[in-house]
This record gives sequence, structure tokens and C-alpha cells, in this order.
Amino acid sequence: MALDPEDLYEVDSDVPDLDGAVLLHFFDGFMDAGSAGKLVAEHLLSEFEHRVVARFDVDRLIDYRSRRPTMTYSIDHWESYDAPELVVHLLHDADGIPFLLLTGPEPDHDWERFSAAVRGLVERWGVRLTAGFHGIPMGAPHTRPLGVTAHATRNELVGEHRPLPNRMQVPGSLAALLEFRLGEWGHDAVGFAAHVPHYLAQSTYPSSAVLVLDALTRATGLNLPDTELAEAGRQADAEINRQVAESDEVAEVVRALERQYDTFVEAAGKESLLAESVEHMPTAEELGSQFERFLAEQQGPGETPER
Repeated sequence: MALDPEDLYEVDSDVPDLDGAVLLHFFDGFMDAGSAGKLVAEHLLSEFEHRVVARFDVDRLIDYRSRRPTMTYSIDHWESYDAPELVVHLLHDADGIPFLLLTGPEPDHDWERFSAAVRGLVERWGVRLTAGFHGIPMGAPHTRPLGVTAHATRNELVGEHRPLPNRMQVPGSLAALLEFRLGEWGHDAVGFAAHVPHYLAQSTYPSSAVLVLDALTRATGLNLPDTELAEAGRQADAEINRQVAESDEVAEVVRALERQYDTFVEAAGKESLLAESVEHMPTAEELGSQFERFLAEQQGPGETPER
């Protein structure tokens, strides 16, 4: 017997009227260059008071053998278990406006059923807009303006963001499928992908999260301060610039990317590399790999690079 989508979650008994609210979502497990999406989700949960209003049944959705949860062993017993959670949080922005944040590990299966379950919550609460976010690697230097790629179920929702100039096939994700299905079901949905320098894709890059937060603010009308993220971004950029200055090899990597970036932007008379066909975009694999190795070498003995 097929499982009813409503059986995938439990809803809190005293959820207030949310008609017209926004639902944000970030699923850990898919591409997230610079940890842009993760940083935004963590920032929102640390910036605003929140409580769980819906909880999904992770036993039905997560393959524990592919992503084994952490357990802590202490001397002669198991001390704790970090159980995965896929939940909807209720938050209020700086102006007291309620909004929702769905976050947790990306389900390993039952994507269609999960999407239908989210649809049920969207219709149950009268959600007016659903928005996802994450980071993608780009062949551009951190010393030049970075942008955001936007996509939506209606052209009007993309707003001022410049669209990609071509059509492509890419590996699917739950966030993408959810946006696609919500559009088919007549609901507004949008997604934002912050551009992250290729050589920083595996690092934690707060400046990319600032881009995402700004895009979400513009699209939703929510008041989401970015003070802490912006300061973290400045500190991270200062550290990156310090490391670049200490290595002639790495400095040349960045200068080469700058020359490529400037050449294409000036030739097109546009504000970003997205103005040109991706077939003519500069590739940074060879140059970026040198920078990645350099950053890895900066880790002290026993340290683990940030991801």
C-alpha cells in the first residue's frame, strides 16, 4: 500500500496563522560551494528565536549507511547519538514577520512523496513563496564582484538577476525537484545559487552566504540582517589575501583569473561572466588546483580543512 505523503511528517498542535508566510529551505548533501547555503541556514537559526513546527520521519527518508550519524563512545559506553533531523522551524525576522525554514539532510529516496508532503504543508499554512539556496563554483577570482544565479517557477520571480545564457542538463537534487513540482502545482518557488570562486569551493566562504542572504531579502521582503556574516566575510577575505600575498605562485594564480575575468567582462560590456556563453567562460581547474593545494598546505598538523 502506498504511503500517504502526510504520513511522512508530524505537525505541532499549536502552529499560529501563517497565511502569506515564506518557506525557505536548504538540504545538506547536495552541491554547496563555499558552504553558502549551510552558513545562511545556521545564521538564521542563530540570529532569530525559533521552534520546530513540523518534523519529518527521517527513518523513512535517510539511508544511514550512506551518511552514518555520529555517535560518541566514552570509556566503556555509548554516550550520545547525533540523530539526523529534517524539520521545519518557525522564525520571526527583525520586524517580527513570521517565516519558515525547512532544513536537514537531503532525503536519499522518496523524493516525489517528500515533495508532495512539502506541498501539503505549503497549502496547509498558506505559504506564498518557497525559496531554496546554495553555492556553486565559478571560474572567477575572489577579488572581483561575484553574483547569484536565480531560477523560479515564474519569470517575474527572477527579478534583476541575470539568467544563464543557455540550456543544460545537470544532476538532479531534491531542492530542484521541489521547485519544479511546486511550479507544476501552481505555487510560487524560487532558488538562488551564489557564485563561489572555484578554488574556494571546498572552503567555508562567508561572503557567498552574504550574497544569498541579500537575494533572499530582496525576493521575500523579509528583514534578515547580515552583520555577522558580513564581518565573517571580511575576516575570511583578509586571510585569503594574506595567504595570496605570501606566495608568488598563488598571487599569479589570482592575477591570471583576474585578467581572464576582466577580459571577458570588458569585451561583453557586462557586469559578470554570465553575460557570455558558458562555452567561452574561462576554466580555472588548472589554476584553481594550485590554489587549493596551497590552502591545504596552510593547515597545521592534525588540522582538518574546513568544508
